[in-house]
Amino acid sequence: MANKVKCSHILCSKLSKALLALERISKGESFKTVAMELSECPSRKRGGDLGYFGRGAMVKPFETAAFSLQVNEMTKEPIKTRFGYHLILRTA
Repeated sequence: MANKVKCSHILCSKLSKALLALERISKGESFKTVAMELSECPSRKRGGDLGYFGRGAMVKPFETAAFSLQVNEMTKEPIKTRFGYHLILRTA
């Protein structure tokens, strides 16, 4: 499973909304709760859970960030892709 990671994410079309999500999480709210409220991705119904994926499955900036995280680590700032701004939490 070393070539796969399991992540959850919060996707926002606006940087300001992604920063609001980041702030709420840093103040102690659960990633899952914030994802269900603020994420604009269909994965929001699962608290942002994207399941396991390997290299090449996600757009490059997202993949690079996801594979650089330790388990239970979240990106320090939103990652910009053509879809918007992502907060990524590696869960396994």
